[in-house]
Amino acid sequence: MCGIAGFSNFHLNFREEPGKWYPILQNMNKVQKHRGPDADGVFLSRCCGLSHVRLSILDPQGGLQPMTRQLENHCCTICFNGEIYNMPALKKELEEEGMEFSTACDTEVILAGYLLHGREYVKRLNGIFAFCIWDESRRLLTLFRDRLGVKPLFYTQLGDTLIFSSEIKGLFQFPGVEPLLDKEGLCEIFGLGPAKSYGKGVFQNISELLPGHYLEFDGNRICQEPYWRLESHPHEDSWESTVEKTGFLITDAVRLQMLSDVPICTFLSGGVDSSLVTAICSRELAAQGKQLDTYSFDFTGNDANFRANAFQPTQDRPWVDKMTAWAKTNHRYLECGNEALYEYLFEAVDARDLPCMADVESSMLYFCRQVSARHKVTLTGECADEIFGGYPWFHKKECFEAHAFPWSMDLTPRTMLLKDEIQSLLPIKEYVNAAYENTVRDTPRLAEDSPEEKRRREISWLNLRWFMQTLLDRMDRTSMHTGLEARVPLADHRIVEYVWNVPWSMKCRNGQVKGLLREASRGLLPDEVLFRKKSPYPKTYDPAYEGLLKKRLLEVLQDSSSPLSDFIDLKKTKAFLECPSDYGRPFYGQLMAGPQLLAYLLQINYWLERYRIRVQL
Repeated sequence: MCGIAGFSNFHLNFREEPGKWYPILQNMNKVQKHRGPDADGVFLSRCCGLSHVRLSILDPQGGLQPMTRQLENHCCTICFNGEIYNMPALKKELEEEGMEFSTACDTEVILAGYLLHGREYVKRLNGIFAFCIWDESRRLLTLFRDRLGVKPLFYTQLGDTLIFSSEIKGLFQFPGVEPLLDKEGLCEIFGLGPAKSYGKGVFQNISELLPGHYLEFDGNRICQEPYWRLESHPHEDSWESTVEKTGFLITDAVRLQMLSDVPICTFLSGGVDSSLVTAICSRELAAQGKQLDTYSFDFTGNDANFRANAFQPTQDRPWVDKMTAWAKTNHRYLECGNEALYEYLFEAVDARDLPCMADVESSMLYFCRQVSARHKVTLTGECADEIFGGYPWFHKKECFEAHAFPWSMDLTPRTMLLKDEIQSLLPIKEYVNAAYENTVRDTPRLAEDSPEEKRRREISWLNLRWFMQTLLDRMDRTSMHTGLEARVPLADHRIVEYVWNVPWSMKCRNGQVKGLLREASRGLLPDEVLFRKKSPYPKTYDPAYEGLLKKRLLEVLQDSSSPLSDFIDLKKTKAFLECPSDYGRPFYGQLMAGPQLLAYLLQINYWLERYRIRVQL
C-alpha cells in the first residue's frame, strides 16, 4: 500500500527547471510518508511529475516506483496505490500474451496490461486501488480509482496544471493551492460531517475522483468517465443457490485478499462480520501450518462503565473469547485510555485532512498504531452491514419512510449550537436535502420493483454511497497514517454486484437481520456467534472522558481568537453542556451522540487552526 501524487501541464517544460519542480514532488512525498514508510521515488518528464511512497507488501525487494516500461515505441510510467488480488491470474494471462516481467509485484502487471490493452484493462482488476499512468507516447495522464472507493484520490486544477494526490495534504504542497473554505464547504462540515459529498474534497476547488471512474487529462481538458456502474437486474436464483453463491463469493474474496509476502492479521470484535473473516483466514493459514494473529479493541474502564442500550446490547469481550478459542488464533486485547483517546482526536484530523468521526476515529487510529508495530497487513469485517442490510435504519419504519439520510434524520443537533447569524447565512437544511435527493435520484432502479423494494434499493444506495464511504475513509486514513494496510474483503465488488440484486425477502429472510450472510456462513462459525445480535464498534462510557471534552470546549469558546468561536454560540453551548448526555440518541450513525458532538466541534477548531484555513463567506 502506498501514496501517490503528481502534476501535469502541457504548456510548461518541467525539465528546464528541475531545481524548482523536484522539491515539490519531494514535499508531496514527505507529507504522505506515513502511507509508505519503506521507500519513495519521483519522476519528472517534460509535461508530468510523479511522486510515490511505498509500504512494501508484495515483492519487498522489487517493484520500486514510479515504474516505467516500454512496449515497442509505447512508453508509460505508473504510480500505484493499492493491491490487485487477482494479480497471479492476470500475470499468467499476460505471460501467455508474450509479456515478460522483471518483478513479482502487481504494479508491473497493471502497467503491462495497460500497454497491451489500454485503459479498458482496469475492468479486469479485482482489488483496491488508485493509480496514475503517464502515457509519454500519447501525451496523456490518466487517473484510476477502484470501484467502491476504498483507496482515495483527490485532484485540483490551477490554471493549466492538474495536481493530484492520495490525500488532500499533498495538493497543498503545490505552490498556489491553498486551503480555502466557502459556504458550500461549511455546509459539508456542519450539515453532513463526518460524511462528505462524493466527488468533493470539502475545500474550495478540490475534487475527489469518483469510485469506479477514470480521469484523463490531455493538457486541454479533464474528462472523467465511469468504467464500472452498479446495475439492477432481476434476481433469478433460488434461495438455496443464492446462499451457496454468496458463501462462495465471501470465502473466495477473503482467500484472495490474504495475498501477501508479509504476515497478515485480522481485527476481531466477536461480531459476525469480523468473526467470519477471521474464521476463513485462520482455516487457510492452519492448512499451511501457521497460526493467525488477531486483535480486539476496547476502552479502559468499560467493564465498569458500560451501559447497555438498543445500539450496543452487550460488550464484545466474551464473544472475542469464544472466537479465539474456536479459531485457535494468537490474540491480543488492546485498550485505549481517556488521555490517548483525547489526544488522538487531533491526529485523526491530520490523518483525514478533515474533521472526522471524533473518538470513533481517534480510537481506531490509536489501535492501528498498536497493530502496526507487529503487522503491515490486516483484514477487517467492514462493509457487511451496508451490503447485507445490518443497520437499524434498514429495518425501522420511521427511517424507511423518512425523506432524509436515515443515519442522520434530525439536523437539530448539528445546528442548535451555531450562532444565529451563521444559521441565517448557511443554507444547511437545503444543502443536505439536495445531497439526499440527488443520491436517491441516481439509485440504479429496476422497472418491475414494487414500491417497497424500490425504497429498499434507495436506502441501500444511500448506504453504499455515503455511510460505507465514510467508514472506508476512516479505515484507510487511520491505518495508512500508521503504516498499516487494512483490507475489506466483504466489499469485494463481486459481492456488492450480486447481493445488490438479491431481494430483501432473501437478505432478511424471516425477519433475520443479515439473514443471507448468516445462512451463507453456516459451519464457519459457532451458531451462538453467527446469530449474535449486532453490536457496533465499541466506544468509551467513562464519564471522565465527557468531562474532559466539556472543559476543553468551554476553554476554546471562551477564547475569542479561536476559529470555532466565529461559528459556535457560547451561551447555547453552556446550556447544552448542563443537560445530561443521551448516549442512546446519536446525531450520526449509531455511535456519535452528545460526547462525540463535543469532540467533533473540537476537531473543527483544530482543523481550521492547524490547516490555516481561510474562510470565504
